[in-house]
Amino acid sequence: MKPFRTTLVVAVAAIASSWGAAAFAADHAAHWTYQGGNGPGHWGGLDEKFEACRLGKNQSPIDIRDKDAVKAELPAIEFDYHASPLKIVDNGHTIQVNYAPGSGITVGGKRYELVQFHFHKPSEEHLNGKAYPMVAHLVHRAGDGTLAVVGVLLKQGAKQAALAKVFDNLPAKAGEEVTVANTEIDLNALLPKSRAYYTFAGSLTTPPCSEGVTWFVLKEPSNISAAQLAKFGSRYAMNARPVQPLNGRTVQVSQ
Repeated sequence: MKPFRTTLVVAVAAIASSWGAAAFAADHAAHWTYQGGNGPGHWGGLDEKFEACRLGKNQSPIDIRDKDAVKAELPAIEFDYHASPLKIVDNGHTIQVNYAPGSGITVGGKRYELVQFHFHKPSEEHLNGKAYPMVAHLVHRAGDGTLAVVGVLLKQGAKQAALAKVFDNLPAKAGEEVTVANTEIDLNALLPKSRAYYTFAGSLTTPPCSEGVTWFVLKEPSNISAAQLAKFGSRYAMNARPVQPLNGRTVQVSQ
């Protein structure tokens, strides 16, 4: 098994390159899917770099149970998001938006820069045994290379204006980043009014499933319309990893 640090560096390098066309090509060198013989139950055996998918003890996603979550005086997530030119890539597994430098979050005095966000249908995180129609994963990286992901659960409701520009400009084919001319996106509009959250130690939810990722899942969902769900679903009808065992981990929830 590769040392944890080596595996994490590989994951950070992938995120640093925004998981664009180069990462798309690398993914296909060890092809993985969400179903069938290359699906989640087989990821750990597809490539030695994916061993954490099989052997890891702090894997994501998880089923968050309110009865088991520990209430704690957690620091607020200080969101410092700004508008970014809209750059979209279909990386072969999801629709991803690569974010311009300068936006991020601060939690307990530690700053994480926003690198990209992407979607899973249905939500990978479950709450009390149930999935939401979709989730947006907002991926951040700190100066020391550690990763933090903010999960924004998406329930069916009103049209999500913050994402309209994304779903109206999906790339024609996978593997190419598309810059939408004269168009910006501001993730502040995606965030729910309440910033209360669950937090736990986890991993990337896609190969190489590297651990050492801090997760912040917002308790209050945001809306997404039926039409927007269908638009994403026309590309990816299902791209969610099954929930993983807690293995004794503690889930904390802000009061």
